[in-house]
Amino acid sequence: MTPAAWRRRLLAAAVALAGGVAAVAGSYAVVGDAPAFVAAPIANLTVTLAPGVLVTFAITVLGDLGSKLAYASGLAVTAALLGVVVAAGRLAAARIDRPLLAPAAVALAVGAVAGVLAGALDSAVGAAVGAALVATVADLGGDAGTPTDDGRRALLSGAAALAVAALGVGGRRAFAPSDPTPTTPVPDDVAALLAEAEGKSLAVEGLEPLVSDHFYRVDIANVDPDPAREDWSLRIHGAVGEETTYTFADVEAMEHEHRFETLRCVGESLNGRKLDTAVWTGVPLMGLLEPADLQGEYVMLRAADGYYEEFPVAALETGFLAVGMNGQPLPRAHGAPARALIPGHWGEINVKWLTEIEILDEPATGYWEERGWHGTGPVNTVAKLWATNRLDDGRIEVAGPAYAGTRGIESVEVSTDGGDTWTEADLSTPLPGEDVWRQWVYRYEATGPHEVVVRAIDGTGTLQPEDERRAFPSGPSGWVSRSVDPDAL
Repeated sequence: MTPAAWRRRLLAAAVALAGGVAAVAGSYAVVGDAPAFVAAPIANLTVTLAPGVLVTFAITVLGDLGSKLAYASGLAVTAALLGVVVAAGRLAAARIDRPLLAPAAVALAVGAVAGVLAGALDSAVGAAVGAALVATVADLGGDAGTPTDDGRRALLSGAAALAVAALGVGGRRAFAPSDPTPTTPVPDDVAALLAEAEGKSLAVEGLEPLVSDHFYRVDIANVDPDPAREDWSLRIHGAVGEETTYTFADVEAMEHEHRFETLRCVGESLNGRKLDTAVWTGVPLMGLLEPADLQGEYVMLRAADGYYEEFPVAALETGFLAVGMNGQPLPRAHGAPARALIPGHWGEINVKWLTEIEILDEPATGYWEERGWHGTGPVNTVAKLWATNRLDDGRIEVAGPAYAGTRGIESVEVSTDGGDTWTEADLSTPLPGEDVWRQWVYRYEATGPHEVVVRAIDGTGTLQPEDERRAFPSGPSGWVSRSVDPDAL
């Protein structure tokens, strides 16, 4: 093949890829990051099919960047796939010598494929319109086959794709919030709990309050499910005397409780920020399970996004089905309409978008266990160091949260000489609840660079283990340390 022929093909591929990008952007403009987004199935599949070692690397090394890269790769694959469809539509129009039909052929082909991927007409129409717009603009560049016209067509199609992306994505984000959870008046009893948490929070710069400002998120899917309340149900089956199903209306009619609960991610770094607390509203899980007459010793929780996690039934004794968060309906990002909370355990078994509780006779393997993790047990004790400040009087202030699951925190000790001597820090007054973090703060005089080390003692009197261990496979542990230079604060 001659260099000129290669150039023509590359420029034609650029036009097709621009059409694929515009198709993805057009779908997003119509439906946003809903499950009907044309890229959602492929973006989610990139995580499901990724080798366990790659997932572990993304979690422990890349952190949030890993999930963003996985999402971006899903978008790229979807754009490339739809670009092939754009090319096929344009080729079909050329073969029948009807170049003016190219935009229509592209729209029909892309709409059909997008409809299969998205399973929604509006999403497919958005993708078809975006691709057809690029095909139309590309044809304004002249006839295919001449170097000048081919280059012009590629430039125009690229500009059109960028315009569709900017208008579609930018407009969607500006006018349609990504999580349109309705705002409702906060019930008085929840407002009282939130006020209590605010009053007990330590006034330390750089330390978020006891009810977190921004609750962390970790999901297996790049695009979260969005089940409607009226369609949601919770099925309890397996080793039970009587299979039972609850609708959201059933749960809504029950008497609700409000609980402070802290969650910590098994895959976070030792001093990471995937540790947060909220006031959750819902009902005890055992109240839902007892009518089913449980006859097994293990349980598998299953979610609308395909996630599943197994652990002993005994852990459900204090379990909670949450339908609200901080006085509002549970947000989509945190499992709406209902999620599980299992006190004292790593965040991974607090399954979001819960749809099934299967009781098992024998132990099984959960989603993360199949990938080498072992995070279904109780959380590790930790004292974190999140804030380092220099006060007006010249003293140094260090602070952070401490958490030990249902064991609670008895004290936090701080060393300012690398671990040679220790002093007890001041703790925030405990919030009500058995699975809630506390804050600590320590203020001291210092004149030169030094090493600060912190450790916690849980409610059983057990000291936080000193040896540092990475997150994989059973969660991070060890004493947190930081070099502090007073002159740099």
